[in-house]
Amino acid sequence: MASRNLTSPTVQRVNVLAITPKIVDHRTLTRIFAHSDWKLFGVGTLREAKDLLREEPISVVICEQELPDGTWKDLLEELSRSERPPHLVVTSRMADDQLWAEVLNRGGYDVLAQPFDPTEVFRVVSLAWRHWRDSILMMPTVGELRASTALA
Repeated sequence: MASRNLTSPTVQRVNVLAITPKIVDHRTLTRIFAHSDWKLFGVGTLREAKDLLREEPISVVICEQELPDGTWKDLLEELSRSERPPHLVVTSRMADDQLWAEVLNRGGYDVLAQPFDPTEVFRVVSLAWRHWRDSILMMPTVGELRASTALA
């Protein structure tokens, strides 16, 4: 069996991208994450997010429901093209069961209501990151893929 690099910085570090045009939301998330060793990136538009996602290994994205240049659905479509797509958490002041159901049905991870509750933000991001990490660790390695196709 091929070995996995379980200490890889990509797998061990919680890198969170917050996409919101609201400075107050960026400040709030910075305060919430200040007690952790999580790395928080912040941008205000979908375009900025796409640029940052090409440069940084992000495991969890917190995205405003509506952005100046798109929506969370546009972002989810973009993320689906990634080899290791980060988990998407949608945030909205109008968070309700309908939004939550739509996010889950389309492949998002969860919904956070605004204003942010620090305990809830920390819980949801922690769970999203753990789920993302576990899915990465369960992915077959190149060696395992070769072996399985050789046996077929």
